[in-house]
Amino acid sequence: MTSTADPQRKRRQALAVAAAFFSLFSIVGFAFYGLPFFYDFFVRELGWTRAQVTSGNAFAKLVIGPLFGFFAGVVVDRFGPRRLMLVGILFAGIAPIGLGGTTTLAAFYTFYLMNALGYVVGGPLPNQVMLSRWFDAGRGRAMGVAYLGIGVGGMLVPLLAHALIESIGWRPALKVIGVLMIVIAFPFAFLVREPEAEGGEAAGAASPAPVRSDSIRDVLRQPAFYLLALGSMASIGAVGGTSQNLKLFFAMDRGVAQASAAVLLFLMLLGSIVGRLLMGWLADRWVRKRVMLLIYLIVAMAIPLLWWAPSTATLGAAVFVFGIGLGGDYMIIPLMAADLFGLKRMGRVMGIVLTADGVAEAVVPMAVAALRDRSGSYGPGFALLVALAALGAMAVSLLPRPRLQPAPERTE
Repeated sequence: MTSTADPQRKRRQALAVAAAFFSLFSIVGFAFYGLPFFYDFFVRELGWTRAQVTSGNAFAKLVIGPLFGFFAGVVVDRFGPRRLMLVGILFAGIAPIGLGGTTTLAAFYTFYLMNALGYVVGGPLPNQVMLSRWFDAGRGRAMGVAYLGIGVGGMLVPLLAHALIESIGWRPALKVIGVLMIVIAFPFAFLVREPEAEGGEAAGAASPAPVRSDSIRDVLRQPAFYLLALGSMASIGAVGGTSQNLKLFFAMDRGVAQASAAVLLFLMLLGSIVGRLLMGWLADRWVRKRVMLLIYLIVAMAIPLLWWAPSTATLGAAVFVFGIGLGGDYMIIPLMAADLFGLKRMGRVMGIVLTADGVAEAVVPMAVAALRDRSGSYGPGFALLVALAALGAMAVSLLPRPRLQPAPERTE
């Protein structure tokens, strides 16, 4: 393997981290956390229910995930992540531009389909594979830095959206956000190199996984795969169901002003930055199963705090703690998958896992919103979220310890 001390390789590794950072900044940070900031405007102006405005994300991911998730993983394993990233950034950026002009549910669903397609082919999947192939030692730190893009983008977008809404209105604000997504992320994805072409870790490089063949069937025979899928699906459902309903909960149930709601969401994503840095650092030093379990327990404990918080100050503390768990949640899954199953099949493994996660991330927010519409309170929905987080922690506790654990970072 080319030495990580090689200056050219280090520059290309840095560019890979930057490309992943800005891709996740746009596709997840701006889109995933930015679009829910506009939900209450759709409810108020178009008369839609909470379930309807959260169903766009659900409908799109339930359609796109199963159709394209595993296929995207196959393409990444065979051709590399860069091409998919470019296509995904374009689709993800066009979606908010279209949503800014939509007045019907049919159009709303159409552009959410485009958003989901951008997420699948340009979001976590290709970026996780790209970074896992570029880095061996320090992989957790690299993943943590790249995943800061989600936190930074998600942290900035409520403040940006509020400022744009105040100055030009909510519909033009959506269009501006879509344009910014493309302008920010596309150049870095265009310049990044495929790791196989530059002497980095090839897809078939030796890995610490106990299974050595290239067949996905060997992975599917292992109980560990299903425990990982169940654990990540449950926890992603919990964090997605919470974050996708928070703006509605703040603005329409707690009576929080728009500016204060933007600050609370800012605090949540600030917490996610702390979580990504902390969990990425821990993932290079601890057994990753323990790090994953810690993250899931933080999520399970933080959700009741959000419901209970009696004041804006305590609500801010609660969203910050939740953000720490949120920040580590998405990042730790590919690290654990690489430890358990190696890099050869990582695109296909993560294609399946992220498809399952996408189903949870789609269905749970809509279920929570529907429970709110039916009961008049977010209490039952939040109880469901806590149960899911606890289920995720239970599944992770049953995962085996990989044969080779991440060694402490070293200077090569």
